[in-house]
Amino acid sequence: MTIVLGIESSCDETGVGLVRLDGDGRLELLADEVASSVEQHARFGGVVPEVASRAHLEAMVPTMRRAFEVAGLKLSDVDAIAVTSGPGLAGALLVGVSAAKAYALSLGVPLYGANHLAGHVAADTLEHGPLPSPCLALLVSGGHSQLLRVDDLATRITEIGSTIDDAAGEAYDKVARVLGLPYPGGPPIDRAARRGNPRAIAFPRGLTGPRDAEYDFSFSGLKTAVARWVEARERDGEEVPLDDVAASFQEAVADVLTAKAVRAAERFDIGTMVVSGGVAANSRIKALAAERCAAAGITLRVPKPRLCTDNGAMVAALGAHLVAAGVEPSSLDLSATPGLPVSTVSV
Repeated sequence: MTIVLGIESSCDETGVGLVRLDGDGRLELLADEVASSVEQHARFGGVVPEVASRAHLEAMVPTMRRAFEVAGLKLSDVDAIAVTSGPGLAGALLVGVSAAKAYALSLGVPLYGANHLAGHVAADTLEHGPLPSPCLALLVSGGHSQLLRVDDLATRITEIGSTIDDAAGEAYDKVARVLGLPYPGGPPIDRAARRGNPRAIAFPRGLTGPRDAEYDFSFSGLKTAVARWVEARERDGEEVPLDDVAASFQEAVADVLTAKAVRAAERFDIGTMVVSGGVAANSRIKALAAERCAAAGITLRVPKPRLCTDNGAMVAALGAHLVAAGVEPSSLDLSATPGLPVSTVSV
């Protein structure tokens, strides 16, 4: 049995997770504690890096203590430590990396600098078990919208497509601001959309023309189209049908994400798709992905909402895969790498 501690601090959540890896490579989640600073950022309409870094400093030790209390373990029980070293906010990453290095040095255990994006994919293995090889991952979060081919979670992840401007989560936040909804924008837009008509407004689908990049995403134009539509209604003194706008916007996002993901799975003959990242908790994205995957004969896997958002459990899970694969641990001069590419699973 191997106990792996995972630490996540790439943005505005301080996450500490503990998993147990058995001799057969199976994972058991022992603890998943998260301290969020989202309320501190809400009045700014987005994450403020300096505020996030300070919040991580204040939350790290209390969150660590809670995780060990929940797991019923002591620090001395830890056999390996994994920490998000990128991508993310530089200052925020440094808090987690510094803490992980201190724990690893004091305990005399191996340290693994882990990729945040690969961690989101690894989170699914805590709920649904090992990933088949290959599988396709649709990663949708506040800062990332990517299609990934996963041949080996510990060593070989290839980007098929990515956003060329705003990520899906960013578009949700900006549209929420236009509609006067709170930050973060994903949950309130999802709730409003359930009451609206998704066909009420024909918002554009970015990068879906015959000459466009087949697997890349663009949500900047959609965000702008929503803003212009709302501005025109307000200028003419007409009421803005908030629920219909939310539903039509959300349908455009879900349509593009799922259509491109299914197309990629079919093109590369991949039979399993994982949808992960914070926006994967969105009800319409999950429903449309399930509908289109079923029609195409693709197995769909979506972690429960708590595992979709940033957390330490996903980092611990990725760390356990690195340990099981015999990947070389990181050195103690490990640093934060804000622009770490997803192809670099560990540093």
